[in-house]
Amino acid sequence: MQTFVLGGGCFWCLDAIYQKTRGVTDVISGYSGGHDRAPSYETVCSGTSGHAEVVAVTFDEETIPPEVILDMFFTAHDPTTLNRQGYDVGTQYRSVMFYADDDQKVLFQAAIERNQENWNSPVVTELSPLPRFYPAEEIHNDFYGQRPEVGYCQVIISPKLAKARKHYKEWLVA
Repeated sequence: MQTFVLGGGCFWCLDAIYQKTRGVTDVISGYSGGHDRAPSYETVCSGTSGHAEVVAVTFDEETIPPEVILDMFFTAHDPTTLNRQGYDVGTQYRSVMFYADDDQKVLFQAAIERNQENWNSPVVTELSPLPRFYPAEEIHNDFYGQRPEVGYCQVIISPKLAKARKHYKEWLVA
């Protein structure tokens, strides 16, 4: 098993995709990369904590290759926009990959380079050592799965999930 900590805008979006990915055994929404030692959804959303909204994705490498997990990340958000994803603006929504060791750093850098060809603008995804990961409040885990009727889920997450299904149908469950 391996865990990647990734941020690509609102954590609900990445959570929704990875919750439905074959070989993923756990997805935890959380916060990382900031200075606040007790981050909450409110402090992170205020932009004052320095943290990004992230997901910790644990997966079985015997079932799904790490490269697929990472390529899905680049499909699920726009890695060319600095500190924003659509209507979500601020450093808490930055595109970021936090690596736990040198092997992950190499994998993440290769993913950035591999996925750059899919974008006309430069990829601005931050690549940083993994600081402490703070799990988010429980309500944020599987938010889409628990509340698909919510407006944000319908307008923002559903199209991202549809795009992921189009490109990764063999990896996503219904």
